[in-house]
Amino acid sequence: MGERKPFLLRIDREVLDAVQRWADDDLRSLNGQIEFLIRRALQENGREVKRERKERGSTAQDEDN
Repeated sequence: MGERKPFLLRIDREVLDAVQRWADDDLRSLNGQIEFLIRRALQENGREVKRERKERGSTAQDEDN
């Protein structure tokens, strides 16, 4: 996963509480749940984020296979 960048999010209290309950149900942190929802929304709208593969010992040739 890439570098994490903190930012301030202003959000309606009821929305935040609902997302917190959902995170609790899914055994995620609130931050993790928000990121999960954003990533899912991006994917559903054709705006997927490409994740870089960082494995020890892998080379460009390994990734082509």
